[in-house]
Amino acid sequence: MTSRSGGGRVELAVYRQGDPGRPVVLLVHGYPDTHAVWDEVAASLAGRFHVVRYDVRGAGASARPFGTAPYALEHLMADLRAVLDEVSPGRPVHLVGHDWGSIQGWEAVCTMPTRFASFTSISGPCLDHVGRWMRARLARPTPRNLGLAAGQALRSWYIYLFQTPVLPELLWQAGLGGPFGQALRLGEGVEPREGHPARTLARDAAAGVGLYRANMRERLRHPRDRRTDVPVQVIVPTRDMFVSPHLVGGLGERVPDLSLRTIDARHWVPRSHPDVIARWVGEHVTRVEGGPLTAAESRALERARVRPPTARAARPRPSRAP
Repeated sequence: MTSRSGGGRVELAVYRQGDPGRPVVLLVHGYPDTHAVWDEVAASLAGRFHVVRYDVRGAGASARPFGTAPYALEHLMADLRAVLDEVSPGRPVHLVGHDWGSIQGWEAVCTMPTRFASFTSISGPCLDHVGRWMRARLARPTPRNLGLAAGQALRSWYIYLFQTPVLPELLWQAGLGGPFGQALRLGEGVEPREGHPARTLARDAAAGVGLYRANMRERLRHPRDRRTDVPVQVIVPTRDMFVSPHLVGGLGERVPDLSLRTIDARHWVPRSHPDVIARWVGEHVTRVEGGPLTAAESRALERARVRPPTARAARPRPSRAP
């Protein structure tokens, strides 16, 4: 299918599973992945929902626009809107995003909320929220706040590297893909398999650097007050090497219908714990749709809800996924 944005045309590869008559669950991948990072999760969900995935611009079988500007969030939103118009023009979908899929998911539920019935965010915070969160920590420079800010800054080391002209692209094209697969195995406990890492990894990663260059500086320096009434579930891997679990602090002030669920896992949790992710997504979607839940599922969802009186103190409590 084709997305049109900024006067350009971008071909997007879209993949569907399950009964088209059932609620749509749209899975959006991050960097430097393709739709295939969701293979196990999609297979688990397809028996109950119409599961849709697509390769975002710059990745997999989708087009790779040249330069930085085409990777701005406004163009990612145009792509997402095109997918929505194609697969569910008259009914809101349940959005699930990981990494950059989650970052653009936050942009989507804040700017076009009527297109979404729910949102599950995994390891990809709202960039505006991160900017405001960092400012709040630095505005009150207690040892704890400075430690939290420094902790996220250290986790973001690669973002600084990606601002360097040319070098990141050269590193990926020179063969960084091999060490990336080894890092998944050793650092994440994820065994490489067909489709992940993708055979197109080097090209995908080189193109996807534009995501960081086009969006990070402006959003972090000039964050906006983003809010949404879409029911949001945030899944927090407590050992994520790139995203601090503390970034969820203050989310309850901007998301009235917010649930937080923690899991003892690292960043690529859709690969390391696909059954848990599929179960939690299914429970969240079923709650929003008003479908039947078991007593255990209802209790788990109730525990995950963030109530407005305690929203200012909302922080994930480390817990083990059952």
